[in-house]
Amino acid sequence: MRLFTIILCSFFLQIAYSQSSETTKTPKDLAQEQLDAYNNRDIDAFLIPYADSVKIYNFPNTLIMSGKEQMRSTYSQMFKNTPNLHCELVNRMVMGNTVIDQESITGFGADKF
Repeated sequence: MRLFTIILCSFFLQIAYSQSSETTKTPKDLAQEQLDAYNNRDIDAFLIPYADSVKIYNFPNTLIMSGKEQMRSTYSQMFKNTPNLHCELVNRMVMGNTVIDQESITGFGADKF
């Protein structure tokens, strides 16, 4: 089983505001929602925090995905093919509107997405 460490920055996340200021979601809330949906392999919930114009890069500057629909296609296939997929939050730093998560991901095995 392979182990991955991923850093997720909130600039990939769309700041979602509800109509009531009492229920406004913080960047930390959005990062947690994305993580929970990932672990549940719920593609619709997973994509909610992201902007339609999201861009995903391999560090430091290689673009690998652009737009929610490309994410939907890629992650839907990955969720389907990796029933044991799980992401554990190792560390989270929150600085204003930026969230940096260190994550440990297991469940890929020999599967490819």
